[in-house]
Amino acid sequence: MAKPLMAKATAVWLVDNTTISFKQIADFVGMHELEIQGIADGDVAVGVKGFDPIANNQLTQEEIDKAEKDPLHKLKLKFNPAAAGEEKRRGPRYTPLSKRQDRPNAILWLVKFHPELSDGQIAKLVGTTKPTIQSIRERTHWNIANMQPIDPVALGLCKQSELDAAVQKAAAKKAAEGGVMSDDERRKLVSTEQSLEMDAAPKIPTAIEGLETFSLSDDDEKDAEPIVDADSFFNLPKGGAEEDEEDDLRS
Repeated sequence: MAKPLMAKATAVWLVDNTTISFKQIADFVGMHELEIQGIADGDVAVGVKGFDPIANNQLTQEEIDKAEKDPLHKLKLKFNPAAAGEEKRRGPRYTPLSKRQDRPNAILWLVKFHPELSDGQIAKLVGTTKPTIQSIRERTHWNIANMQPIDPVALGLCKQSELDAAVQKAAAKKAAEGGVMSDDERRKLVSTEQSLEMDAAPKIPTAIEGLETFSLSDDDEKDAEPIVDADSFFNLPKGGAEEDEEDDLRS
């Protein structure tokens, strides 16, 4: 249901100038009934000047009269031909001028770390066009040599919740298609909170697993070279000249 302009100010005017019930006013302006009661008690909207819905072509006097006579009557907003067709326009997300230069870096980050995202999803996240995304995927963008992948959330181009929702949607689509995902892809296709709760990846390469419990068998111990004490290298036998000198001294 369409709501009037300046809903709180309109509610103030209706409370001050009509005998319409709080429930009827609350339904008309989209507020809670207790808020309307707070306006009447002077606890809510203190200092707000009333906005006349009749003078501003939002209500008719006949509609107000009907509501005052029948407590169950719901106020209807007056039809305004000038507002017809003013529905929300769909299109790419608006990006401020100060952040538009960062969009290619954000696209490169999404293409690199979330290749499962479609061009349409990326376009909605950062507010760009599909030809631009395609040129970055194919590395034919005119400035590809100077671009660096940067997280769009860090750049302020989208929210973390929006990125997580897009990734989850891509994961569900890939699972429905029967695609096989690697461990790295599976970690990328979960939200930030879920990724932090996952077990850490093994640090030991699979090719050398088990070395930490490796021990020699009895035969290997027999064939192994004896361990030489480092101190034995410094207890070298004395030379013949030194022995002759010692004999001369004794004599």
